[in-house]
Amino acid sequence: MKVAVIGKSGQLSFELSRLLKDNVTFLGRDDTDITNETVLFKTLRSLSPDVIINASAYTAVDKAEEDIDACYAINKKAVAHLAQYCAETGAFMVHVSTDYVFNGLKGAPYSTDDSIEPQGVYGSSKAEGEKALLDILPDASCLIRTAWVYSAHGNNFVKTMLRLMADKPQLGIIDDQVGTPTWAKGLAQACVSAAENKTVGVFHWTDEGVASWYDFALAIQELGIEKGLLNKVIPVLPIPSSNYPTPAKRPHYSVLDKTTAREAFASVHPTHWRKQLSSMMDELKEQN
Repeated sequence: MKVAVIGKSGQLSFELSRLLKDNVTFLGRDDTDITNETVLFKTLRSLSPDVIINASAYTAVDKAEEDIDACYAINKKAVAHLAQYCAETGAFMVHVSTDYVFNGLKGAPYSTDDSIEPQGVYGSSKAEGEKALLDILPDASCLIRTAWVYSAHGNNFVKTMLRLMADKPQLGIIDDQVGTPTWAKGLAQACVSAAENKTVGVFHWTDEGVASWYDFALAIQELGIEKGLLNKVIPVLPIPSSNYPTPAKRPHYSVLDKTTAREAFASVHPTHWRKQLSSMMDELKEQN
């Protein structure tokens, strides 16, 4: 199986590179232009992949509210190009989307067939990318929605919290947005399973359990102290999101129902987010 991974520098790509050792090519900005169909097709034809895993995305949620064209170019236009290439060549495509396609008002875990209602530019662009994929390549694609992704690589909430907890005397963290933290390693394993088995459909993948950002931050501090990544405890206070206004609206509740994914990716066993966080922080400790 020859695999082309779109994206080279992100958290998911980092984890995929540790799982896919042979017959895989990672394509970054210096290798091709995913927003230019002619350039992209030329690159892909030279590789002739059996499977494409799209691990690239415009994920600067707040910046997207102003950088609309660039956001749609990567999250919608490029997805359509990739799907069209697969449709013309018989390749299979695995694409990663987001909990931001939902409005966050359901108050219960979102199933894969719940209606989508994105609240901002980022979510809307990802929703349009989903639509393009399912319109062009419904029988040869796997769409995986995820949320709150972090890893030992790149910038993310965990590493930001560790830095702030080391520097600040006190932190206020939002406690009225609820979801599920997701170690990119588990997400990468689900993507590889989908690629290897050509698993068709729409699925949700996160770690197990639920948390607010406040809960997540408390766990980061507790494990950080335990593992020697932090040397002092600071007060971490719960605050409402109204105290921390942002350009983009966030879903208040975006837990994803993984019922169908547990069966579809049976070789990948979902693990509680706190256990995954501990394992990832062990990696961080090894890097220090």
